[in-house]
Amino acid sequence: MKTFIILISTITLATAQWLLPKAPAVSGADGYVEIPNAALAPTKNSTYRAIFDATRPTGKPTELLPALNMAGSELNALATAKVPLANAKFAVVFHGPAVDGILDEAHYKAKFSTSNPNLKAIAEMRRQGVEFFVCGQYLAAEKIEPKTLVPEVRVAADALLVLIHYQNDGYALLSF
Repeated sequence: MKTFIILISTITLATAQWLLPKAPAVSGADGYVEIPNAALAPTKNSTYRAIFDATRPTGKPTELLPALNMAGSELNALATAKVPLANAKFAVVFHGPAVDGILDEAHYKAKFSTSNPNLKAIAEMRRQGVEFFVCGQYLAAEKIEPKTLVPEVRVAADALLVLIHYQNDGYALLSF
């Protein structure tokens, strides 16, 4: 029993020392916890290039799409570390079931009976310079009208060509 109490005390003490996560760039995305003396911490002199491949839907229609959450969380990481967000060169391309998350408010509400939680995050990220694309091939195959989507997202000829283009320009591919 004495060992158990010492173990619980140690765990409580260790967890009490972590800072709270911060979300200064994208309020609805996961926050970032600064890690003192971390290896490969964000630096002000680096440029961060990433293309987020958004294919997965959310678990619940009231949650952010996984790709938007991760892109937003990385913007929060950079902002928390005082890296100028101009150093973040991010793009997101939607195809597959993730396309539901970029429906405009009226169409999202009609489909899921709730407001679209992705709209605020998309607007905040767009203000930070994030580019958004949707696969035109997917829209055509599923007969989805582009006018039912949020205006911040541009229709691309093909999601895979977008991914190839950005990777050829040195962007890291992150799939969610």
